[in-house]
Amino acid sequence: MTDQQPMNRRHPLRDSRVDQETARHIPDTPQTRSPSYPLAFTDVDFMLRDDLRPVRLQLELLKPDLMMQEFGVESTIVMFGGARIPSPDKKHTAKTETLAELSKYYDEAREFARIMTARNNGHRENVIVTGGGPGVMEAGNRGAQDAGGLSIGLNIVLPHEQAPNEYVTPELCFNFHYFAIRKMHFLMRAKAIVVFPGGFGTLDEMFESLTLIQTGRMNRVPFLLFGKAFWEKIINWEALADAGTIAHKDLELFKFVETAEEAVKAIDDWPSAGPRQSLEGR
Repeated sequence: MTDQQPMNRRHPLRDSRVDQETARHIPDTPQTRSPSYPLAFTDVDFMLRDDLRPVRLQLELLKPDLMMQEFGVESTIVMFGGARIPSPDKKHTAKTETLAELSKYYDEAREFARIMTARNNGHRENVIVTGGGPGVMEAGNRGAQDAGGLSIGLNIVLPHEQAPNEYVTPELCFNFHYFAIRKMHFLMRAKAIVVFPGGFGTLDEMFESLTLIQTGRMNRVPFLLFGKAFWEKIINWEALADAGTIAHKDLELFKFVETAEEAVKAIDDWPSAGPRQSLEGR
């Protein structure tokens, strides 16, 4: 880095990158070694203080948003699903018989992502976005790559070491500390949401998304659940409606599908609608 100002700057003031580089070559004195002296925006210890949490939240919202804008991403297709579901060729590694049976949804997720990406014709609309991990997430990113397209991975730092899956577009691979901000990025550009069998994380993402649509905080985008037998076994949807904790009409906010082709058709046939104006059953 030189002292020369970048040509695209909108003001004549000294560039922060220049000062960052200059500060690396300051004399070593008791004053410059003091924690008070480093530039605030380059001071990691300062940035990690509890008091700076609002700034870190803002940065996690801003960084992926700016980078997706710069990359031209206009809208996304969200794919949620279990990290433990193996590909069919690795179903023998599944820890349970049920997970081995669910491996068929790896192929359906991969094919769905391939079809949706191929339909983009190189445009950056309806870009596949997953959590960036293994299982169904890997299948989604892999399907987009099969079609020669982009895909997004929104990873989260977990206590156990986990690298992003190899199929995420590197320039669109992000890492988060805050679950809440990651969830916002899943839904900010969503034109459709598809949910495959999964565990706590998948259930959390599914119900939060459904709640936003149910309460009118989000448009009624196509919302598809792969695997009716799985979902009806683990959730008694009708019991919720019969109890009055949700409205029977809330069961129309989503649709069950089994195959990639069925999912694509459901998205194409989904009626256009904005957000709800009232909460059913209240």
